[in-house]
Amino acid sequence: MYWTMNTLPLPQYVELGVHSLSGLLWTILLLFLWHCYRIGSDLSLPGHTHAGKLKSNSRRSMISRSVSCIKTKGITRSKQSRSDQIGPFISMERVKDDEQGQGYLTPVLTHSLFPAQTTAEAKKLYKALQEYAKRYSWVGMGRIHKGLREQIKQNDLPAIQKPHLFFLPDVPSLPFFPRDAHRHDIELLEANYPVILAEFQAVYQRGIDSKTGWTCVGPKGQAVFPLYNAGVYMAGNCRSCPCTYRTLLSLRTFINSNSLGSAGFWLLGPGASLAGSYGPTNTRLRCHLGLQTPPLCELVVGGEPQCWSEGHCLLVDDSFLHTISHKGPPESGPRVILSVDLWHPNVAAAERQAFDYMFNPDL
Repeated sequence: MYWTMNTLPLPQYVELGVHSLSGLLWTILLLFLWHCYRIGSDLSLPGHTHAGKLKSNSRRSMISRSVSCIKTKGITRSKQSRSDQIGPFISMERVKDDEQGQGYLTPVLTHSLFPAQTTAEAKKLYKALQEYAKRYSWVGMGRIHKGLREQIKQNDLPAIQKPHLFFLPDVPSLPFFPRDAHRHDIELLEANYPVILAEFQAVYQRGIDSKTGWTCVGPKGQAVFPLYNAGVYMAGNCRSCPCTYRTLLSLRTFINSNSLGSAGFWLLGPGASLAGSYGPTNTRLRCHLGLQTPPLCELVVGGEPQCWSEGHCLLVDDSFLHTISHKGPPESGPRVILSVDLWHPNVAAAERQAFDYMFNPDL
Protein backbone atom coordinates (compact mmCIF):
# COMPACT_ATOMS: atom_id res chain seq x y z
CA MET A 1 0.00 0.00 0.00
CA TYR A 2 1.35 3.40 -0.98
CA TRP A 3 0.38 6.61 0.69
CA THR A 4 -0.11 9.86 -1.09
CA MET A 5 -0.12 13.38 0.19
CA ASN A 6 -3.92 13.55 -0.22
CA THR A 7 -4.46 10.76 2.35
CA LEU A 8 -2.33 12.40 5.04
CA PRO A 9 -4.29 14.25 7.77
CA LEU A 10 -2.63 17.61 7.44
CA PRO A 11 -3.69 20.27 9.92
CA GLN A 12 -5.44 23.39 8.80
CA TYR A 13 -3.02 26.26 8.45
CA VAL A 14 -3.61 29.54 10.06
CA GLU A 15 -2.21 32.42 8.18
CA LEU A 16 -0.93 34.28 11.21
CA GLY A 17 0.20 33.40 14.71
CA VAL A 18 1.89 30.48 16.38
CA HIS A 19 -0.43 27.93 14.76
CA SER A 20 1.17 28.47 11.34
CA LEU A 21 4.63 27.54 12.72
CA SER A 22 3.38 24.39 14.46
CA GLY A 23 1.53 23.39 11.33
CA LEU A 24 4.70 23.74 9.29
CA LEU A 25 6.58 21.53 11.75
CA TRP A 26 3.85 18.90 11.59
CA THR A 27 4.02 18.95 7.81
CA ILE A 28 7.81 18.45 7.83
CA LEU A 29 7.47 15.57 10.29
CA LEU A 30 4.85 13.84 8.18
CA LEU A 31 6.92 14.28 5.06
CA PHE A 32 9.89 12.71 6.82
CA LEU A 33 7.80 9.72 7.93
CA TRP A 34 6.44 9.29 4.42
CA HIS A 35 9.98 9.38 2.99
CA CYS A 36 11.16 6.72 5.45
CA TYR A 37 8.20 4.51 4.52
CA ARG A 38 8.98 4.75 0.82
CA ILE A 39 12.64 3.86 1.40
CA GLY A 40 11.65 0.87 3.53
CA SER A 41 9.20 -0.39 0.93
CA ASP A 42 11.85 -0.15 -1.82
CA LEU A 43 14.28 -2.45 0.03
CA SER A 44 14.09 -5.97 -1.43
CA LEU A 45 13.29 -8.96 0.71
CA PRO A 46 15.88 -11.75 1.08
CA GLY A 47 15.92 -13.91 -2.04
CA HIS A 48 14.13 -11.27 -4.16
CA THR A 49 15.61 -8.67 -6.46
CA HIS A 50 13.97 -5.53 -7.69
CA ALA A 51 13.47 -5.57 -11.44
CA GLY A 52 14.85 -2.11 -11.94
CA LYS A 53 17.97 -2.88 -9.93
CA LEU A 54 18.49 -6.15 -11.78
CA LYS A 55 18.44 -4.32 -15.04
CA SER A 56 20.83 -1.65 -13.84
CA ASN A 57 23.24 -4.23 -12.38
CA SER A 58 23.23 -6.28 -15.55
CA ARG A 59 23.91 -3.17 -17.58
CA ARG A 60 26.80 -2.23 -15.35
CA SER A 61 28.30 -5.74 -15.54
CA MET A 62 27.99 -5.75 -19.31
CA ILE A 63 29.68 -2.36 -19.54
CA SER A 64 32.51 -3.40 -17.20
CA ARG A 65 33.05 -6.62 -19.14
CA SER A 66 33.20 -4.78 -22.44
CA VAL A 67 35.67 -2.26 -21.04
CA SER A 68 37.87 -5.04 -19.63
CA CYS A 69 37.80 -6.87 -22.96
CA ILE A 70 38.82 -3.70 -24.78
CA LYS A 71 41.67 -3.12 -22.33
CA THR A 72 42.83 -6.74 -22.63
CA LYS A 73 42.86 -6.55 -26.40
CA GLY A 74 44.76 -3.26 -26.29
CA ILE A 75 47.34 -4.66 -23.89
CA THR A 76 47.75 -7.81 -26.00
CA ARG A 77 48.22 -5.79 -29.15
CA SER A 78 50.75 -3.51 -27.44
CA LYS A 79 52.68 -6.54 -26.12
CA GLN A 80 52.68 -8.14 -29.55
CA SER A 81 53.88 -4.96 -31.21
CA ARG A 82 56.54 -4.52 -28.53
CA SER A 83 57.73 -8.11 -28.91
CA ASP A 84 58.04 -7.56 -32.64
CA GLN A 85 60.29 -4.59 -32.00
CA ILE A 86 62.56 -6.53 -29.58
CA GLY A 87 64.88 -8.29 -31.95
CA PRO A 88 68.48 -7.88 -30.83
CA PHE A 89 67.71 -8.24 -27.11
CA ILE A 90 67.35 -11.11 -24.68
CA SER A 91 63.96 -11.07 -22.97
CA MET A 92 63.67 -10.77 -19.20
CA GLU A 93 62.78 -13.63 -16.91
CA ARG A 94 59.13 -13.99 -15.96
CA VAL A 95 58.00 -16.00 -12.97
CA LYS A 96 54.58 -17.60 -12.82
CA ASP A 97 52.52 -17.61 -9.66
CA ASP A 98 51.02 -21.11 -9.44
CA GLU A 99 48.53 -20.17 -6.75
CA GLN A 100 46.99 -17.19 -8.52
CA GLY A 101 47.71 -18.35 -12.04
CA GLN A 102 49.11 -14.95 -13.02
CA GLY A 103 52.50 -13.97 -14.40
CA TYR A 104 54.49 -11.23 -12.73
CA LEU A 105 57.95 -9.73 -12.80
CA THR A 106 59.83 -10.30 -9.60
CA PRO A 107 61.14 -7.15 -7.87
CA VAL A 108 64.73 -7.84 -8.96
CA LEU A 109 63.82 -7.43 -12.62
CA THR A 110 63.17 -4.17 -14.38
CA HIS A 111 61.71 -3.27 -17.75
CA SER A 112 65.16 -2.63 -19.19
CA LEU A 113 66.43 -5.44 -21.38
CA PHE A 114 69.67 -7.38 -21.26
CA PRO A 115 71.68 -6.00 -24.18
CA ALA A 116 72.76 -8.51 -26.78
CA GLN A 117 75.96 -6.60 -27.60
CA THR A 118 77.58 -7.57 -24.28
CA THR A 119 80.53 -9.95 -24.18
CA ALA A 120 80.16 -13.69 -24.44
CA GLU A 121 81.40 -14.05 -20.87
CA ALA A 122 78.65 -11.75 -19.58
CA LYS A 123 75.99 -13.75 -21.47
CA LYS A 124 77.39 -16.96 -20.02
CA LEU A 125 77.22 -15.53 -16.50
CA TYR A 126 73.68 -14.27 -17.09
CA LYS A 127 72.60 -17.72 -18.22
CA ALA A 128 74.13 -19.21 -15.08
CA LEU A 129 72.28 -16.61 -12.98
CA GLN A 130 68.99 -17.59 -14.65
CA GLU A 131 69.63 -21.25 -13.89
CA TYR A 132 70.45 -20.39 -10.28
CA ALA A 133 67.26 -18.32 -9.92
CA LYS A 134 65.10 -21.11 -11.35
CA ARG A 135 66.61 -23.57 -8.90
CA TYR A 136 66.56 -21.25 -5.87
CA SER A 137 65.18 -17.69 -6.05
CA TRP A 138 65.60 -14.25 -7.58
CA VAL A 139 65.51 -12.72 -4.10
CA GLY A 140 68.68 -10.74 -3.40
CA MET A 141 69.95 -10.93 -6.98
CA GLY A 142 69.28 -7.28 -7.85
CA ARG A 143 72.88 -6.05 -7.82
CA ILE A 144 74.19 -9.09 -9.69
CA HIS A 145 71.53 -8.69 -12.36
CA LYS A 146 72.31 -5.00 -12.63
CA GLY A 147 76.03 -5.67 -12.89
CA LEU A 148 75.57 -8.19 -15.69
CA ARG A 149 73.20 -5.89 -17.55
CA GLU A 150 75.66 -3.01 -17.34
CA GLN A 151 78.71 -5.10 -18.17
CA ILE A 152 78.86 -3.35 -21.54
CA LYS A 153 79.67 -0.13 -19.67
CA GLN A 154 82.77 -1.67 -18.13
CA ASN A 155 85.03 0.43 -20.34
CA ASP A 156 83.45 3.57 -18.87
CA LEU A 157 84.77 2.77 -15.40
CA PRO A 158 87.61 4.94 -14.12
CA ALA A 159 91.07 3.66 -14.96
CA ILE A 160 91.96 3.35 -11.29
CA GLN A 161 89.46 0.47 -10.76
CA LYS A 162 88.51 -1.80 -13.63
CA PRO A 163 88.05 -5.52 -12.82
CA HIS A 164 88.35 -7.57 -16.00
CA LEU A 165 85.73 -10.23 -15.22
CA PHE A 166 82.79 -8.88 -13.20
CA PHE A 167 82.01 -5.58 -11.47
CA LEU A 168 79.33 -5.62 -8.76
CA PRO A 169 77.69 -2.17 -8.54
CA ASP A 170 76.95 -0.26 -5.34
CA VAL A 171 79.84 -1.84 -3.43
CA PRO A 172 82.03 0.41 -1.25
CA SER A 173 85.53 0.53 -2.69
CA LEU A 174 88.85 1.29 -1.04
CA PRO A 175 92.37 0.31 -2.13
CA PHE A 176 93.14 -0.86 1.42
CA PHE A 177 90.46 -1.92 3.90
CA PRO A 178 90.77 -1.62 7.68
CA ARG A 179 91.26 -4.67 9.86
CA ASP A 180 87.73 -4.37 11.25
CA ALA A 181 86.32 -5.48 7.89
CA HIS A 182 87.45 -9.07 8.66
CA ARG A 183 88.73 -8.92 12.21
CA HIS A 184 88.06 -12.58 13.04
CA ASP A 185 89.87 -13.97 10.01
CA ILE A 186 92.79 -11.56 10.30
CA GLU A 187 93.35 -12.33 13.96
CA LEU A 188 93.16 -16.06 13.23
CA LEU A 189 95.80 -15.84 10.49
CA GLU A 190 98.09 -13.68 12.58
CA ALA A 191 97.74 -16.03 15.58
CA ASN A 192 98.88 -18.96 13.41
CA TYR A 193 101.75 -17.03 11.82
CA PRO A 194 104.60 -19.10 13.43
CA VAL A 195 103.10 -22.42 12.28
CA ILE A 196 102.34 -21.12 8.79
CA LEU A 197 105.89 -19.76 8.45
CA ALA A 198 107.38 -23.09 9.57
CA GLU A 199 105.34 -25.03 7.00
CA PHE A 200 106.37 -22.62 4.24
CA GLN A 201 110.06 -23.01 5.13
CA ALA A 202 109.65 -26.79 4.97
CA VAL A 203 108.22 -26.78 1.44
CA TYR A 204 110.66 -24.05 0.33
CA GLN A 205 113.69 -26.08 1.39
CA ARG A 206 112.59 -28.94 -0.86
CA GLY A 207 113.23 -26.69 -3.83
CA ILE A 208 111.06 -24.68 -6.19
CA ASP A 209 110.03 -27.17 -8.82
CA SER A 210 106.78 -28.17 -10.50
CA LYS A 211 107.27 -31.72 -9.20
CA THR A 212 107.09 -30.44 -5.62
CA GLY A 213 103.93 -28.43 -6.17
CA TRP A 214 105.36 -25.04 -7.16
CA THR A 215 104.18 -22.94 -10.06
CA CYS A 216 106.65 -20.50 -11.62
CA VAL A 217 104.88 -17.43 -12.93
CA GLY A 218 107.83 -15.35 -14.12
CA PRO A 219 111.58 -14.67 -13.93
CA LYS A 220 113.58 -13.45 -10.94
CA GLY A 221 112.13 -15.81 -8.37
CA GLN A 222 108.43 -15.27 -8.98
CA ALA A 223 106.70 -18.44 -7.86
CA VAL A 224 103.49 -19.66 -6.22
CA PHE A 225 102.82 -22.66 -3.99
CA PRO A 226 99.01 -22.91 -4.33
CA LEU A 227 96.78 -24.47 -1.72
CA TYR A 228 93.61 -23.45 -3.59
CA ASN A 229 93.87 -22.50 -7.24
CA ALA A 230 90.74 -20.77 -8.66
CA GLY A 231 88.52 -22.64 -6.25
CA VAL A 232 90.22 -26.00 -6.83
CA TYR A 233 91.62 -27.79 -3.80
CA MET A 234 95.26 -28.78 -4.32
CA ALA A 235 95.36 -32.01 -2.36
CA GLY A 236 99.09 -32.69 -2.45
CA ASN A 237 100.08 -29.17 -1.42
CA CYS A 238 97.50 -29.07 1.38
CA ARG A 239 98.85 -32.34 2.76
CA SER A 240 102.29 -30.71 2.88
CA CYS A 241 100.87 -27.82 4.95
CA PRO A 242 98.19 -29.35 7.19
CA CYS A 243 98.09 -26.56 9.79
CA THR A 244 97.83 -23.87 7.13
CA TYR A 245 95.07 -25.87 5.43
CA ARG A 246 93.10 -26.19 8.69
CA THR A 247 93.54 -22.47 9.31
CA LEU A 248 92.07 -21.69 5.91
CA LEU A 249 89.04 -23.86 6.61
CA SER A 250 88.54 -22.03 9.92
CA LEU A 251 88.17 -18.67 8.17
CA ARG A 252 84.61 -17.38 7.94
CA THR A 253 84.92 -15.53 4.63
CA PHE A 254 87.45 -17.60 2.68
CA ILE A 255 86.38 -18.07 -0.97
CA ASN A 256 86.99 -21.76 -1.60
CA SER A 257 83.94 -22.78 -3.65
CA ASN A 258 84.33 -20.82 -6.88
CA SER A 259 86.97 -19.72 -9.36
CA LEU A 260 87.24 -16.25 -7.80
CA GLY A 261 89.09 -17.59 -4.76
CA SER A 262 92.68 -18.76 -4.33
CA ALA A 263 95.15 -19.19 -1.52
CA GLY A 264 98.85 -19.98 -1.39
CA PHE A 265 102.41 -18.81 -0.78
CA TRP A 266 103.62 -16.09 -3.17
CA LEU A 267 107.32 -15.39 -3.71
CA LEU A 268 108.90 -12.35 -5.35
CA GLY A 269 112.67 -12.31 -5.78
CA PRO A 270 114.97 -9.30 -5.38
CA GLY A 271 114.94 -6.90 -8.30
CA ALA A 272 111.59 -8.18 -9.58
CA SER A 273 108.51 -6.08 -10.14
CA LEU A 274 104.99 -6.76 -11.37
CA ALA A 275 103.51 -4.26 -13.80
CA GLY A 276 100.17 -2.59 -13.17
CA SER A 277 97.22 -4.97 -13.41
CA TYR A 278 93.61 -5.42 -12.27
CA GLY A 279 92.01 -8.29 -10.42
CA PRO A 280 89.02 -10.15 -11.82
CA THR A 281 86.30 -8.71 -9.58
CA ASN A 282 85.49 -6.25 -6.80
CA THR A 283 83.49 -8.85 -4.85
CA ARG A 284 86.56 -10.04 -2.98
CA LEU A 285 89.42 -8.72 -0.87
CA ARG A 286 92.88 -10.23 -1.02
CA CYS A 287 94.46 -10.74 2.40
CA HIS A 288 98.28 -10.72 2.53
CA LEU A 289 99.92 -12.24 5.60
CA GLY A 290 103.58 -11.19 5.65
CA LEU A 291 105.92 -14.15 6.19
CA GLN A 292 109.28 -12.77 5.01
CA THR A 293 109.34 -9.08 4.15
CA PRO A 294 112.78 -7.70 3.30
CA PRO A 295 113.23 -3.92 3.08
CA LEU A 296 112.43 -2.00 -0.10
CA CYS A 297 109.39 -4.15 -0.88
CA GLU A 298 106.35 -2.11 -1.81
CA LEU A 299 102.74 -2.60 -2.86
CA VAL A 300 100.93 0.28 -4.58
CA VAL A 301 97.13 -0.05 -4.91
CA GLY A 302 95.07 2.72 -6.45
CA GLY A 303 98.01 5.11 -6.08
CA GLU A 304 98.42 4.37 -2.35
CA PRO A 305 101.72 2.70 -1.32
CA GLN A 306 101.99 0.18 1.50
CA CYS A 307 104.65 -2.16 2.85
CA TRP A 308 104.22 -5.64 4.27
CA SER A 309 105.08 -6.51 7.83
CA GLU A 310 105.95 -9.97 9.10
CA GLY A 311 103.14 -11.53 11.08
CA HIS A 312 100.60 -8.91 10.06
CA CYS A 313 97.89 -8.78 7.40
CA LEU A 314 96.97 -6.31 4.68
CA LEU A 315 93.47 -6.24 3.17
CA VAL A 316 93.73 -5.26 -0.49
CA ASP A 317 91.06 -4.65 -3.12
CA ASP A 318 92.98 -5.88 -6.14
CA SER A 319 90.27 -4.70 -8.56
CA PHE A 320 92.17 -1.39 -8.32
CA LEU A 321 95.23 -0.85 -10.46
CA HIS A 322 98.12 -2.28 -8.43
CA THR A 323 101.86 -2.79 -8.80
CA ILE A 324 104.36 -4.81 -6.75
CA SER A 325 108.11 -4.31 -6.54
CA HIS A 326 111.07 -5.76 -4.64
CA LYS A 327 114.01 -3.38 -4.95
CA GLY A 328 116.14 -4.96 -2.26
CA PRO A 329 119.67 -6.36 -2.84
CA PRO A 330 120.10 -9.99 -3.96
CA GLU A 331 121.19 -11.11 -0.50
CA SER A 332 117.94 -9.86 1.04
CA GLY A 333 116.09 -12.94 -0.16
CA PRO A 334 112.58 -13.24 -1.59
CA ARG A 335 109.52 -11.51 -0.30
CA VAL A 336 107.06 -14.17 0.88
CA ILE A 337 103.38 -13.74 1.74
CA LEU A 338 100.41 -16.02 2.31
CA SER A 339 97.71 -14.69 -0.01
CA VAL A 340 94.08 -15.57 0.82
CA ASP A 341 90.99 -14.36 -1.05
CA LEU A 342 88.13 -13.28 1.23
CA TRP A 343 84.64 -12.09 0.41
CA HIS A 344 84.05 -8.36 0.30
CA PRO A 345 82.21 -7.48 3.53
CA ASN A 346 79.42 -5.79 1.56
CA VAL A 347 78.56 -8.93 -0.45
CA ALA A 348 75.50 -10.57 1.12
CA ALA A 349 75.14 -14.27 1.85
CA ALA A 350 72.60 -14.78 -0.95
CA GLU A 351 74.96 -13.11 -3.42
CA ARG A 352 77.86 -15.29 -2.28
CA GLN A 353 75.79 -18.40 -2.88
CA ALA A 354 74.88 -17.17 -6.35
CA PHE A 355 78.54 -16.46 -7.16
CA ASP A 356 79.48 -19.96 -6.02
CA TYR A 357 77.01 -21.29 -8.59
CA MET A 358 77.91 -18.86 -11.39
CA PHE A 359 81.69 -19.26 -11.01
CA ASN A 360 81.70 -22.95 -10.22
CA PRO A 361 85.06 -24.29 -11.45
CA ASP A 362 83.38 -27.54 -12.56
CA LEU A 363 81.01 -25.77 -14.97
